[in-house]
Amino acid sequence: MTMRIKIWHQITAICFSLLVLKVNLVIKIFSLQLVFFNVLVADYSKAIYQIDFSLIDYFISAIMIIIIPVGVIFLRRRIKVFSLSLNFTSAIIIILAAFFVFAPLVANNNPDFQQNIGETKLLPPLSSVEVIHLKREVKPAQNLLDKLVKLKEEVIKNTYDESIIFADSLSISSNATIFQKNSQIILPKDRILYSDGLPVITREYFLLGTDEYGRDIYSRLIYGARISLFIGLGSVIISLLLGVSLGFLAGYPGGFIDTIISRVTDMFLSFPAIFFVILILALFGNSLFTVILVLGFSGWMSLFKIVRGEVISLKQKDFFISAKMAGLSNYNLLTKEILPIILAPVVVNLVFQYGSVILAEAALSFLGLGTGSFYPSWGAMIEAGQNYLTQAWWMVVSPGLCLFITLFAANNLGREIQLYYNPRLKG
Repeated sequence: MTMRIKIWHQITAICFSLLVLKVNLVIKIFSLQLVFFNVLVADYSKAIYQIDFSLIDYFISAIMIIIIPVGVIFLRRRIKVFSLSLNFTSAIIIILAAFFVFAPLVANNNPDFQQNIGETKLLPPLSSVEVIHLKREVKPAQNLLDKLVKLKEEVIKNTYDESIIFADSLSISSNATIFQKNSQIILPKDRILYSDGLPVITREYFLLGTDEYGRDIYSRLIYGARISLFIGLGSVIISLLLGVSLGFLAGYPGGFIDTIISRVTDMFLSFPAIFFVILILALFGNSLFTVILVLGFSGWMSLFKIVRGEVISLKQKDFFISAKMAGLSNYNLLTKEILPIILAPVVVNLVFQYGSVILAEAALSFLGLGTGSFYPSWGAMIEAGQNYLTQAWWMVVSPGLCLFITLFAANNLGREIQLYYNPRLKG
């Protein structure tokens, strides 16, 4: 008799595996956090000056890698989802969620990290290059602030590292000669970092290869997953608020308000959403939050139709009439009497829309109208890779495969939820 793997098994296994593999980094993050709070207590203004998104990102990842497995283990009996058997769809969703939360721990480098492009560009999957380590001028920490800055440099992955050089080989005589394909770099040999009398040379591995700028595709895929999931979540929340509120506002009172809102909805539905999105982004510029707002405002119509139809049907029911006569406000009528009943179709619609939003964001990024050049995006990676399709197929295949698997998992989850609430559809 084989034991079936549960969802909570995979969640805890991922968290504990990351904790073991990245234990040194996690310890440094917690040390950085402790020093930061000490600086915050000693000098508030200097501590606030050191805060940036990367610092917060690393803090959250380190804390969540402890909280999530502990919470899942204690709540697995109360929350039934954790006790369900693992399948392909749930496994993909958990992995994507891990990428979203633990991106700084999972990724090898900063997604925009570039170093010695002539040596690292367009490397195929499973490639590696030698890393020559140089001596770094280390100033002794005079106070807590200096210690904080030093720890930040050690922990947070930056876009450039002046203490390393990617090379093919190293030769040391009177000087240090570093060979890089068709070029050479000559340095004083005392610039090289030594250990036990030998130069420190390690290897940097690129699991999925590199792009035209020598950036690690694996790291860019991890952070690209975070961007896609975040945009999908934000857009779906906006669509949920608009669709449910407008659907209730149109279906409950009916009459003139229903006619106006329904005609506006029909107008939006008659106009292709992608053209509307492109028009708005072309007029107001593309940024992360602009894309979220535009995709959210262009996807509420189907949810509006569902909520409006259900409200028109339910407002004639005895329980709804009784609740209204009891003096419940419109907000309570919506949240306590209507939403629990229409939860199933709303959730299914949102899950399917989530996949559609991810695909729309990838399409916009492919067209150059997505999140811009500040964030890695699967669509933008595919667009960049098409120029090197014969030289570097992995630049297109890797993000394309990630996009396909994500959309497949989202649509599969929507069908599973639909079958759970309506088993008659199985026939």
